[in-house]
Amino acid sequence: MARCDLLFVAQGMDATLITIEPTPHRRLPPWIRQRVPGGERYAYLKNVLREFKLHTVCEEAKCPNMGECWEHGAATFMLMGDVCTRRCNFCAVDKGKPGFLDAAEPEHVAEVVAAMKLDYCVLTSVTRDDLPDQGADHIARTIETIHARLPDCKLEMLIPDFRGQSACIARVVKTPLAVLAHNMETVPRLYRQVRPGAVYERSLRVLEMAKEFRSDILTKSGLMLGLGETREELLQVFRDLRQHRCDILTLGQYLRPSEDQLTVTRYVTPEEFALFKQDALEFGFRHVESGPLVRSSYHAWEHVK
Repeated sequence: MARCDLLFVAQGMDATLITIEPTPHRRLPPWIRQRVPGGERYAYLKNVLREFKLHTVCEEAKCPNMGECWEHGAATFMLMGDVCTRRCNFCAVDKGKPGFLDAAEPEHVAEVVAAMKLDYCVLTSVTRDDLPDQGADHIARTIETIHARLPDCKLEMLIPDFRGQSACIARVVKTPLAVLAHNMETVPRLYRQVRPGAVYERSLRVLEMAKEFRSDILTKSGLMLGLGETREELLQVFRDLRQHRCDILTLGQYLRPSEDQLTVTRYVTPEEFALFKQDALEFGFRHVESGPLVRSSYHAWEHVK
């Protein structure tokens, strides 16, 4: 079976190319496009998700790759609901007071993954600062439940920072997890503007702790470009990530999901993304995925080859 995030046998769907709504007074460059799927199999995927009361980050974060990925049946499950307790200014996921955790969610996700006989599965979650353990046990139980049903499926989990609590990180890392991901998102100078509530050094420490708890686990992080960062600042983040033993890096263009989020400072060209990839590889990353529409889970199954 070809590797995929979550395969829903959605190949062959009809799709058209449209452009994302541009930032006011700014024309989108021609390389920024998204695929919008349609047809019976797209509807099937949505029905499966709704039936099991599951969420995808594809929908909630308005990912520009949703058309391409869903055309190939790929999706990334978002755990612990669709309301986040953080108010990051780049993200379209709803913010506020989340509801109770769905105790059946780990089994529901595992049931779908097992039914599809996946060989690679990507999970992410909202941030749940309202929970004593930040939701770490719920995440870990989901990973363990999937592994029990489908032991050969490789699992990747994109975690929040858990407020830097080592016990929470240990709970998730000490599961049958192949890749532990945590995104830096931007350079430290822009954290207060882009990621209020997050701390640059704390995010670095999250990745480092994962390696301390399990030296064999692959760690991964991602950055959005086009928010006002400089090349020198990016190179410093690359350096910091490698010093904290991060293995895999993704670089993508920030795209404003709606008028409620930060505006785009500039659109980085594909040629620049290629140069940044070379810069990052020189620091010793195991794999670098770099391009305007790259997101953390985009082609994730190829990151671990």
